Amino acid sequence: MVTPAPHAPTALEEELRRLAGAVPDPELPMVSLAELGVLRGLRVLAPGRVEVELTPTYTGCPAVETMAADIERVLHDRGVPEVEVRTVLAPPWTTDAISAEGRRKLAESGIAPPAPRRAAAGGPVPVELTVRCPHCGSTETTLLSRFSSTACKALRRCETCREPFDHFKEL
Repeated sequence: MVTPAPHAPTALEEELRRLAGAVPDPELPMVSLAELGVLRGLRVLAPGRVEVELTPTYTGCPAVETMAADIERVLHDRGVPEVEVRTVLAPPWTTDAISAEGRRKLAESGIAPPAPRRAAAGGPVPVELTVRCPHCGSTETTLLSRFSSTACKALRRCETCREPFDHFKEL
């Protein structure tokens, strides 16, 4: 299906996008799909018919099916009988899509958020060689495993407070 040219969202589309965007991520329930940046679009195609676009954090992410089912349930509960959730792979999702609020919630939950990767327009590319502990703030951390509870996180330990923590990998 060809995505039509963007249009100004209607009040209904804005409401439905807020509802769909508020769905918690199944693997990181402290952040919503909007905060994670995986909810790419929502359009009312006809009365009672909505199309939602999701971009997974990585191709083959097993959480996409759960995300789609949760979005369908929320929109059905709002009275939308026909909901189609499409997976969109281009442009690919990057950790730059995580909102500031999403990053704050990850850190508050003990998960080190990814460092921003996007350079300011024409500015230098930020390079961060350390990962800050979300518990005590120390940058003295050690990689224990490149993979943690999900493929998008690594397991680290703080050498200052000795607490293990997940680090959401930069993509």
